[in-house]
Amino acid sequence: MKPARILAIETSCDETACAVIENGRALLASTVASQMDVHARYGGVYPEVASRQHVLSIVPVVEQTLAQSSLTLKDMDVIAVTRGPGLAGSLVVGMNMAKGLALGTGLPIVGVNHLEGHVYSAWVYNAGESVSPEPQFPLMALIVSGGHTELNLMTDHLTYQRLGSTLDDAAGEAFDKVGRLLGLPFPGGPAIQKAAEGGNPTRFKFPRARVDNPYDFSFSGLKTAVLYEVNDLKKKHKTLPIEDLAASFQKTVVDTLFEKAMQAARDHNAREILVAGGVSANRALRNAFMSQKEFRVNIPAFSLCTDNAAMIGAAGYYRYALGHVSDLTMDVQPTWELS
Repeated sequence: MKPARILAIETSCDETACAVIENGRALLASTVASQMDVHARYGGVYPEVASRQHVLSIVPVVEQTLAQSSLTLKDMDVIAVTRGPGLAGSLVVGMNMAKGLALGTGLPIVGVNHLEGHVYSAWVYNAGESVSPEPQFPLMALIVSGGHTELNLMTDHLTYQRLGSTLDDAAGEAFDKVGRLLGLPFPGGPAIQKAAEGGNPTRFKFPRARVDNPYDFSFSGLKTAVLYEVNDLKKKHKTLPIEDLAASFQKTVVDTLFEKAMQAARDHNAREILVAGGVSANRALRNAFMSQKEFRVNIPAFSLCTDNAAMIGAAGYYRYALGHVSDLTMDVQPTWELS
């Protein structure tokens, strides 16, 4: 594929991010301005606040990234930007910044699906460090984030077959909601992981949903089971065993994700497994996949699990190299399109 240096922008939720990446893999510079502290007071992301924070951060973040890379816009070949899914107000800020840069420089622009970006985070390595092996097709991709949980068979670059997805809550959403039930700080994922370290994961036998499609997910019932357990303990005036509840809940989620991904990989003769998205930073989930010997597993570095622009640049490179260039009239894309 033709070489290209890409300036990438990501503003789908509550991180304002920019990166410079070469040929879809070598990360030259990356900046992420997190709004986590701003939204913690609300117990979740406040969309209008997120949009306003992006407006304040986007120009400094782009300028800082270019300065970090020791490059200018004249050194770029392409601009890539997240076009969805995500919060509409947040996406508009990044899209308009990218469009303005493309219009002012004459550079081509590529719109990238946020979930596709998470998949391509597994291709990224830091420039100057050892080059990691590329994921090999056919590949079973498990995407686990705050808003999405799904399994996709990836047979080539940009070629997907969705096998299953969540029927209700995504895994990350379930972590946040259960974290709130247990009185843990936002975001729930890291808080539950920390609490679970000192807990007994077998104390509570939480249910696993039965679904018609073996590759679909459902975490709503699990969340409700935790709620009933918490309410029952409170009615009996017992101290909540936060660590045991967190550990038992986390084990149920991890076991479900691991077993479904492994079965899907076997059923579709995948060569490797890829795990990406914010929940892929969970140590119990990473350990489950890395401990098995049946498949080679691709999991991005911790810094690339949560939202970032490097992953958008990686996906954008392959879209550009394969001729998927957008135009300046493109709008936000609210759905995950397997194309």
